[in-house]
Amino acid sequence: MARAAMIHFDCELTRGDFKLDAAFSAEPGITALFGPSGSGKSTILALIAGLLQPTRGVISLGDRVLTDTEKGIAVAKHQRRAGLVFQDAQLFPHMTVAQNLKFAQYFAPPARRGIAHDAVITVLGLNDLLSRRTPGLSGGEKQRVALARALLSGADVLLLDEPLASLDAARRDEILPIIERMRDEFAVPILYVSHSASEVLRLANYVVRLDRGRAVWAGDPKDPASGISARRDGSHQA
Repeated sequence: MARAAMIHFDCELTRGDFKLDAAFSAEPGITALFGPSGSGKSTILALIAGLLQPTRGVISLGDRVLTDTEKGIAVAKHQRRAGLVFQDAQLFPHMTVAQNLKFAQYFAPPARRGIAHDAVITVLGLNDLLSRRTPGLSGGEKQRVALARALLSGADVLLLDEPLASLDAARRDEILPIIERMRDEFAVPILYVSHSASEVLRLANYVVRLDRGRAVWAGDPKDPASGISARRDGSHQA
């Protein structure tokens, strides 16, 4: 099983009129990045994954330094062991579900293959889907496969970028308990981007609230000081 690790992030990045200047540390479990559109949530995931490089900053996962601009450290994205899951599952359409998962395992370093394939299949409920090709799957099924693929890739951290945003209410209700089981049964820290207060309150152990590129509050999402309250429509109020 992948070992749990603390995430440390302290970076600046300027892109056009937007400036990110945020710092936080997150323990294992689910850390939600919460805030309005344009606050920097997805940019933080891209920096951790190595898709972007900061102007200044340090990113570490446990004792592994992924980025340190002062020391000239910038680990290549394929070596960061970060499992990134987008709204669009981005599966290989010419492959079956089983082949998509096998592909992920193939590229996992041997020392990082501690998460059992069968356990992932069981937790995410994929046994009946393994022989199917991905274009015929529902949105919820595709997201379950994407989550399984990220786990089986040997990731040290999962980066979930609004994974439920494109799903209808029924499919969201299908996926939420699965993410809860992932949180509870696999020792992999998860950074979870969401606009939904109800999702954050249900899933997250910790929340970093962002506003205009800055981390303005961090702590227990149920703390009244977080400024987060759930609405029936699942939107956020901060």
